[in-house]
Amino acid sequence: MASPQSSSMLPAGEFDVNEPQDGSRSAMCTNSEDEQHQAGLQQKDSNDNAAEASLQARQRRRIAQLEEKLQVLESGHAVKEKQTNYYMAQGRAIRRIVTLFDNIEDLICENDRRCEAGDDDDTTSTNDQDRLQVGFATFTNTMRWFHKTAVDMEYDDYLQLLKSTLVSEWINREFKPDPPVDPDDKNSRGFTNDACGRLLCPAELNWSDPGVRAGIRDRSDGYIVTDLSFPAFMYEKYTANPDDLEEGLFKGKILVQGYKAVFTSPSSAKDTECDGDGADIIQNNRRARNPYCALKVKKHVAQIIRMEKVTPRSLAYIACQVRFALSSVTSWRSVDGDFDYVQFWRTLVDFFEKAPGREARRRVDRLLEWWTRKVFGRSRREDLSKAAKASMSVNALATQRAQRDDVLFDSP
Repeated sequence: MASPQSSSMLPAGEFDVNEPQDGSRSAMCTNSEDEQHQAGLQQKDSNDNAAEASLQARQRRRIAQLEEKLQVLESGHAVKEKQTNYYMAQGRAIRRIVTLFDNIEDLICENDRRCEAGDDDDTTSTNDQDRLQVGFATFTNTMRWFHKTAVDMEYDDYLQLLKSTLVSEWINREFKPDPPVDPDDKNSRGFTNDACGRLLCPAELNWSDPGVRAGIRDRSDGYIVTDLSFPAFMYEKYTANPDDLEEGLFKGKILVQGYKAVFTSPSSAKDTECDGDGADIIQNNRRARNPYCALKVKKHVAQIIRMEKVTPRSLAYIACQVRFALSSVTSWRSVDGDFDYVQFWRTLVDFFEKAPGREARRRVDRLLEWWTRKVFGRSRREDLSKAAKASMSVNALATQRAQRDDVLFDSP
């Protein structure tokens, strides 16, 4: 059997079919290089994609960090703004409830003076000192809600409405002056306006008398308007009884409207006729809408400061604000011509806090009870006496049942 011949044994010009030719070898090398190049491109694309994904991930983390920082900054700004509103609201509440003109430092100094003097102090305190001491007591009682309630209510909005829209609307509706009181022009108010002049007129004078109107406008002798006269708006039906000047005092309709507008929302000021028997004005106000502005009122002032009774100093505050709203003065000042608001406020406070005797004290207490019914509706159960509570059916029934058991126990 013949053995296969090697390629070296082949004749010249012949080649082995199993051995690759030069062209085929070149093609194989080219294909290998293409595959390597393609693999390189794929690796490069993979690296580029990984780098892009890493960059996007870093950017997302950076965005998340920036968003977190922004949230912290916004949260801090909100806290700071809320804290600022809180302290501002505290200051406004002090002026409304505690004192309109005295400094808090004066209240504290007067209390310190009395504490240092002790029981050995035989000196007689002045009215001003007594007024400061009562103010300090009111201030310390009010401090309970200072540290507990975060106030987020726009107090100034109510006062601005009182000075502009509300007072003018009330006067135009009740007196129908011609021309009507312009809510945007305070210069047209005061004694130059017949309706406003009637309400500002001293109680001892008759505004219907042309001589009185002329004398007040000309500031003639005998017609000077000062804080020594109660304005007519302080009285029921805006008329005083010369023989009993206490009759109807502090019962003026516009005074009630002003108080309710500031402390229990402007919408509640529409209801001034009834005494609130059988109706809780606070609950009604929670559901009432405010037609005078676009603000959404969550709580009114009295709710925020947990005020359930009308106080003498809050009444004096509102009386000053109503008189200012009726006047032609465009910016607040403590002295308006011959009228001193500081002394006027003190006179009103002393009317309640410096009652000359027990009977006068009873009349003052009844007046404050009347005001509380007007503003807050039904009386609070805490004000009921023990005798009144004992006579009510629930307590009376409990007493009767106990008595019957005692009788049965003692019987043979």
